[in-house]
Amino acid sequence: MQTIQTILFALLVVTLVMSVYYSFRSRKQIDPKLRGIYSSRTNIMMGLMLIIIAITQLFFFTDSNTRRVFGVICFLLGAFNLFAGLRNHSHFNRQ
Repeated sequence: MQTIQTILFALLVVTLVMSVYYSFRSRKQIDPKLRGIYSSRTNIMMGLMLIIIAITQLFFFTDSNTRRVFGVICFLLGAFNLFAGLRNHSHFNRQ
């Protein structure tokens, strides 16, 4: 159980760092295609990060209604960000 929590924490940190990295790259980019690709990668990383937070909240802490609601909201936001990022990434790759 402890190793799974450690792995999820490491994944959380990696997705956080990559999200910030792609966010800075997208803001500094002049080319609209690359700006779109980097912002879609930011959305993908943020979606994965929110899904990891939701998994952590739903499965590894004491169960309460507040924690369940927070976990479900994070999961839904993460799934939406992941879907939107993947859709936008394929759109900008085709250009």
